[in-house]
Amino acid sequence: MKITILSVGRLRAPYADDVAHYEKLIGHYAPIELVELRDSDKLARRVPDRAFVVLLDDSGRQYDSVAFSGFLEQRRASGLDLCFVVGGAYGIELERTDAKLSLGPMTLPHQLARVVLLEQIYRGHSILAGAPYHHE
Repeated sequence: MKITILSVGRLRAPYADDVAHYEKLIGHYAPIELVELRDSDKLARRVPDRAFVVLLDDSGRQYDSVAFSGFLEQRRASGLDLCFVVGGAYGIELERTDAKLSLGPMTLPHQLARVVLLEQIYRGHSILAGAPYHHE
């Protein structure tokens, strides 16, 4: 399963280092591609054809880390790639969305949301692999 993360807006310090760190760690478990777009109008064209599309949205479903690892395993078993979409400062609407995910009830800056999402993807894969990173 390939993971694509489409994001509106440029990533800047200090978040860029954290994103690069988790991108490298996730790469041990699954291929990952991070795509930054300046304009949300072009985002829909970048969604992979054979992907389960997850929009980060404050009205989306919330998971704890163990449940999110189960979500990742379900996606892997489906045979489809996985695409997360992170809007800019004002959010985003997509016509094609298979699920909505909320990272919590608080509003996060979109750059920080990327870091939190990547960390949870890494944590989820660590849980599935039985790696010592995750502690309940």
